[in-house]
Amino acid sequence: MPSAYTYPGVYVEEIPSGVRTITGVSTSNTAFIDFFRRGPLDEATRITSFGDFERLFGGLDQRSEASYAIQQYYLNGGSIAWIVRVAANGRIASAPLNGGSTGALTLTVEASSPGIWGERLRVAVDHVTQDPVGSFNLVVREVETVSGREQVVNSETFRNLSMNQNDSRYAPDVVNNASSLIRLTDESLGELPASTGADVIANPQPGEFLAFSGGDDGDEPGSVPWNTGAGGALIQGKEPDKTGIFALDTIAPEIFNLMCVPAAALLPADAARSVYAACTAYCRRQRAFLLIDIPAEQTQTPANMMQWMKDNDKLRDDYAAVYFPSLEIPDKLNEFRPRGVGASGTLAGVYARTDASRGVWKAPAGTTDGTLRGVTLTVKITDLENGGLNPFGINALRNFPVFGNVAWGARTLDGADQKASEWKYISIRRTALYIEESLYQGLKWVVFEPNDEPLWAQIRLNAGAFMNVLFRQGAFQGKTPREAYFVKCDKETTTQNDVDHGLVNILVGFAPLKPAEFVVIKLQQMAGQIQT
Repeated sequence: MPSAYTYPGVYVEEIPSGVRTITGVSTSNTAFIDFFRRGPLDEATRITSFGDFERLFGGLDQRSEASYAIQQYYLNGGSIAWIVRVAANGRIASAPLNGGSTGALTLTVEASSPGIWGERLRVAVDHVTQDPVGSFNLVVREVETVSGREQVVNSETFRNLSMNQNDSRYAPDVVNNASSLIRLTDESLGELPASTGADVIANPQPGEFLAFSGGDDGDEPGSVPWNTGAGGALIQGKEPDKTGIFALDTIAPEIFNLMCVPAAALLPADAARSVYAACTAYCRRQRAFLLIDIPAEQTQTPANMMQWMKDNDKLRDDYAAVYFPSLEIPDKLNEFRPRGVGASGTLAGVYARTDASRGVWKAPAGTTDGTLRGVTLTVKITDLENGGLNPFGINALRNFPVFGNVAWGARTLDGADQKASEWKYISIRRTALYIEESLYQGLKWVVFEPNDEPLWAQIRLNAGAFMNVLFRQGAFQGKTPREAYFVKCDKETTTQNDVDHGLVNILVGFAPLKPAEFVVIKLQQMAGQIQT
């Protein structure tokens, strides 16, 4: 509005509509915490493909349960993953570059992350530049030994580097900002590194490349890194240090929705319970959902699984789910022999695939949406055995003729019949989390607004529009919006005392879709009818 109308004419004013669109958040971004052969430690890294995982974290490793879970996640429909690498006392491999005139150390070249993988790096230097006196080229390679010969699997080249800190081509700045393989530390105060070869870019020779040494994964030689309680402590991490699961605190404003910690199934029972309890509490705080893996010995019979559930009854929570049995996949690191794996990575992919095709309100199970790709069931259970597990909140993985292997359960760990929980079903819990997080993100503009009816009306408008979109997508029960959901924000939800304390209260309710878990078909024979 103009400050004053000073001349005759037509004045144009734009009136705010009060509409601030609330956008639905992601539903199936999955966090994996485990040992990996390479990659940043205790740092959440976003990837969008298994190729990303291979490039940044080294791909499959027989010591890493989550590496196979991530492979299964993408095979079954996963999209976005957050990877947290944890390890104890890992050391970084390095190689020295000495000066050309004094022979003293000029640059320390280190692998970009701890681990024995760094010992596969090689570095070379030449002075074939426009200014051979003041600049140099650097080449780094990652090699693998195949049939006794080194083969280059990755390489990076940096040209016209300088040791002058004021130069735009200052070597540590250029390399450290661009390289995924190495980091440079200036040790010389300006001296150029000596050439290791005549022309390592145009005509590289194996003898011109210096080897790295000193890399260590942080595990005892020859041991499985997660066979003691120490592995559990690494997964749990420490909140002040943002290690372990708490590394995920740093991804804000992005979020994760699912969590998998397959290595926990290898831990002693008490340590595993401690890890799962910590992860469940963290997921509750982050509005996320935990997929729990069971130990290998629990895959033998449904009776063993029932005993595990009794022993771990304190893990019951509506923010978690468990599946029976565990799975087998062909292990390409072991001539494609079967390898036992937990079900969490596979199911996380199924969740993601179902969310994308049907919506988070659809149970991730059934012959249509619950197909398990690339796996074999370690145990095939019958209907009666399934009927013994389901009432206790244990989701079955089944094999059916024609349909193959499918998820055949949709309950949270709070879904035992005796508990009669309103969060019995995975789809209801995850739908609620989706709505909560979307409204939390979409209503931040409300903070510091005048707390009165105009604000409340805007909240009702925007939250109501978001809920109506979900209703039209089929997310709720009910034939009309009134039957399906409500949004209330007025003087009844926000009293004068609330206003005096700076509070605005928004009440949102919805009628959730519940899975047709038991389909009953009744047949009646019509008496007295004959075929004519």
